[in-house]
Amino acid sequence: MKKIRVGVVFGGRSSEHLVSIRSATSVFANLARNRYDPVALYILPQGRWIVPDRQPAALSEADARDYMKDQEARQARTSREAHLVAYPNDDQALLTIERRGPDNEAGQGTGVDSAVVHGMHLDVVFPILHGPCGEDGTVQGLLELANLPYVGAGVLASSVGMDKSVMKTLFAARGLPTPAHVVVKRRDWLAERARVLADLMAGFTLPVFVKPANLGSSVGISKAKDRAGLEQALDLAAQYDRKLVVEAAVPNAREIEVAVLGNDQPEASVPGEIIPSREFYDYEAKYLDEGTKLEIPASLSPAQTAEVRRLAVEAFLAVDAAGMGRVDFLLDRNSGEWFVSEINTIPGFTTISMYPKLWDASGLSYVALVNRLIDLAFKRHAEKQDLRTTVS
Repeated sequence: MKKIRVGVVFGGRSSEHLVSIRSATSVFANLARNRYDPVALYILPQGRWIVPDRQPAALSEADARDYMKDQEARQARTSREAHLVAYPNDDQALLTIERRGPDNEAGQGTGVDSAVVHGMHLDVVFPILHGPCGEDGTVQGLLELANLPYVGAGVLASSVGMDKSVMKTLFAARGLPTPAHVVVKRRDWLAERARVLADLMAGFTLPVFVKPANLGSSVGISKAKDRAGLEQALDLAAQYDRKLVVEAAVPNAREIEVAVLGNDQPEASVPGEIIPSREFYDYEAKYLDEGTKLEIPASLSPAQTAEVRRLAVEAFLAVDAAGMGRVDFLLDRNSGEWFVSEINTIPGFTTISMYPKLWDASGLSYVALVNRLIDLAFKRHAEKQDLRTTVS
């Protein structure tokens, strides 16, 4: 049987670059070689696409940083660029370019003598990019132009899933409960700090959470308990985005997550609970501390389990997601009320990440999960090919 050639795209121009390398490590390790022919496509932090000399094997953040630095150093010596052709080209969807010149082996200087171009066919693309310029619909748009099947959500759901303010608007339109929030524009915060602070202090009861609207992995998120903390939190979030989300804190909340898998008829996994080592589930608690615990399945009543799984599917459909998504919830311990926090359209994908662990607890192994996602990508692509692109 002919193997399926899978282009695994990872890295990216995002503060979640290292997380992506770690996720890609697990994907490569679990792509069955008797079925798939994986091709590594690494996006350097500056945004340049390359064919790396080796697949990632980064289990820790330090490993991922070493891999990134090694690939950057190698590209300074040997240039192996990767270019996805932005129009349908079944035989040569991917072009690789090796530049040669007199200045150095790679021809990185001014006198490039020649460039050797190779074309490559790709059957499907597995984007394992987290954050802006990868999870937000930008790469998905490129894949649509190339008319390539790809794993995960399309352009719209990817962009909406990245923008927390628009996402919450769609949740509310579908009748899903979500914490009260307002959006602060970065330019307004920098120009009128006193007014913005006064408005927020008048409109919210502290504490509140402050988040960049377009980022994941809890990067740039703070819990503000007083006016000074709110000011610091806005300053931090403003380093990452032009839109800042200020959100009411759910009192005495439990953090529950549900994995969703499918296209038009998605399924929800068993729920899991995050018991963070810190006050809330920030970047350090997710990736650096060893004290954070995952309880799978979460200790919930049958009625609570059924309701949170229903809400997860509704949130997935609200943004028109496809393939995969992890929906995060807050459960008020006092009232028992559920709040939908957000959906991640490309959730963390390491073997210890919540998304694959939730499916493993639901009876679907990591290897089987990767197979299902690729199958779903082909099915969604085939459906789109049946649509008319001309009037006559």
